Amino acid sequence: MKKKKVWAFAAIAAVLIGLAFVFFNDKVSVSASSVALAEQGWKANFSSSLQQDAIDRGDVYITDVQGEQVDVEMIILENGKTLEIPEIAAGQYQLHVKRAALKNNFMKSLVNTEISFVVQEQLEQLTDEEELRNYFAQLMEMQQNNQQYGGAIAESGEETAESADSASGESEGVGGDHSTTNNQVEGVNEADSVKTDGSYIYSISESRVMISDVRNPERMAVAAELPFTQETYPQQLFLSGDTLIILGSSYSAMPMDDWRLPSSHQPYLGLTTVYLYDISNPESPQLIREFGAEGNLSGARLSSNVLYFVTSVYPDYWILEEQDEPELRPHRYDSKNGGELEPIAYDSIAILPGTMEGSYSVITTIDLAVPETNDVSTEGFLGGSEQLYMNEENLYLTASAYVPLGDDELSGNSEMAIWMPQQANTEVFKFGLDGTAVEFLASAQITGSLLNQFSMDEHNGYFRAATTEGIAWDVTSPSKNHLFVLDGQMNQVGSVEDLAPGERIYSARFIEDKAYMVTFKETDPLFVIDVSVPTSPQVLGELKIPGFSNYLHPLDDNHLIGFGYDTKLVPVKNGEPRVVTGGMKISLFDISDFAAPVEKDTEIIGGPGTYSTLQYDHKALFTHQEKNLFGFPAALYEGTAGDYIDFEGEGALIYTITPDGISQAASLIEQTDDQYEDWNTATQRILYIGEDLYTVANGEIKSYSLETFEPISSMTFDP
Repeated sequence: MKKKKVWAFAAIAAVLIGLAFVFFNDKVSVSASSVALAEQGWKANFSSSLQQDAIDRGDVYITDVQGEQVDVEMIILENGKTLEIPEIAAGQYQLHVKRAALKNNFMKSLVNTEISFVVQEQLEQLTDEEELRNYFAQLMEMQQNNQQYGGAIAESGEETAESADSASGESEGVGGDHSTTNNQVEGVNEADSVKTDGSYIYSISESRVMISDVRNPERMAVAAELPFTQETYPQQLFLSGDTLIILGSSYSAMPMDDWRLPSSHQPYLGLTTVYLYDISNPESPQLIREFGAEGNLSGARLSSNVLYFVTSVYPDYWILEEQDEPELRPHRYDSKNGGELEPIAYDSIAILPGTMEGSYSVITTIDLAVPETNDVSTEGFLGGSEQLYMNEENLYLTASAYVPLGDDELSGNSEMAIWMPQQANTEVFKFGLDGTAVEFLASAQITGSLLNQFSMDEHNGYFRAATTEGIAWDVTSPSKNHLFVLDGQMNQVGSVEDLAPGERIYSARFIEDKAYMVTFKETDPLFVIDVSVPTSPQVLGELKIPGFSNYLHPLDDNHLIGFGYDTKLVPVKNGEPRVVTGGMKISLFDISDFAAPVEKDTEIIGGPGTYSTLQYDHKALFTHQEKNLFGFPAALYEGTAGDYIDFEGEGALIYTITPDGISQAASLIEQTDDQYEDWNTATQRILYIGEDLYTVANGEIKSYSLETFEPISSMTFDP
């Protein structure tokens, strides 16, 4: 009998402990931006659903700075977890939420019952240090609450490398018969690791930049070498007239005024540094200026002789727990002004609306017409940047906006994070360009996440974007794909939604009034979408084929080239077939009949393991329009018995691609008995100058006849 009482007591204790766990862990947290624009409204995301009638009952309401209740339209979206105010006048407000507003509120309580926010008519710069500290203090409180009570707001992610004809006034692409970078937008040049002016090749070789004289392809020579210190690593290059622009990453000691950090913190800043060299005599380049901005390089463009580059800065704002007045502004420097690191002014910092991020997007510009003396402009925007798209008029940056999972998605699992990456939407921020002036214009949130810069485009004043919502392998909530059209004020005016359930976008391309989208899970559907009427985009056609394309490139008005992988289904005992990749695949799509696209020709290269840098970096594509040539670096592998693959060789492949089909023009692959690739000699870029072809690697350059592709000469760089 005593034994039964003991077990009964233990059971009751377990229930009480479980109830206590629920009580202490079933806290409801809120994610909301501290800044909004009047015409775009404001929203807050909750980690648990609200009652749909909570607003009518007065359990959710807004007060102004005097504490008076404000009569404003509020909407609880269908998921119950998003509260939206479509439009609200400029001013300071507080959102009040009572516990009774929560759906199924037994044993639930709110972490924050009052949320403060500011509404502005237009984006305003910060006024002082206190305003910046308050922003980070609010962000810290929000993150602590979410982490403490069973949820987590995912970070916006590390900076992403850009995945991507030259402007007038730039040496690249003007006159001369030579290669230019494969840019996404005509008139907007993209930074790359290799550039040429038709006489010299400028290339990055580890921690130096090599200037190679290739005027005589039989006797190529190093004209000059630009070495950098161990703290600096060159990343990207531009050419603008007689100026070579080198963008690199570097580290620098923090200014003495900022050395208020505890010993556990390293007093160094990560910088993106720009070096300007006068190359009027390429054999004797002269450094004429050096400047930089704090942060990792997110992207760079050169248009109408103006350099634009964006860095992402992640300040250690948690130091607010240890210090009262830490320096949380991004830093910059300029050799023209003495070269000392200094924080940017408060009135050069603004908080982007609709986001609550602990990172900055820093936009730096300079007019290169007079590179030695023209002013460098640096503006900081609180809000992370991931992807970058730019044309000659506007610059677009994006950031992930993580939204809460629905109650059904949580399935009672209190350990699951409240904000999950697969539920990320995308904040898009639009900036107008006027020379070196960059002005924030508008922003919007679209459903789903972007793949890369080619997922965005602007045409005739309308912004278009292709997104994937969810994760393809999530069978309980299959992914789906969308295309959105926004007007000049970033208001959504049209969309095509819920394409290819269970798949994700592998490549996208906008060409004037058409959009092309490749999704994949087992087959490769190519969607052709008409966006000529922005308010009613329509799917015109769909093609399903094996494999998928990572990159789409226009051939002419009626044909599209896809570069990607071949795939096949492998049977699995007592299970669903498994999709495996084979060799690299080139597809020629005939899109003359938009309603019935056709894969007119294909080329399969190598076996499993074969790849090209083109599949993740569009700037690796070589083109020669007049000769219908397309090329790319490649590493060849072949399958063997079992699951093993053998390395066959590496180099470059050149194809002739016309509307009639695909044929190999040349294989510059060097066969080898080595088991592994050699990074030092692996081709990184292919270019042509006149009637000669060049392959550029980290440690060498090789020349070939563009007519016969016979080798002419080679030149290695000294270690």
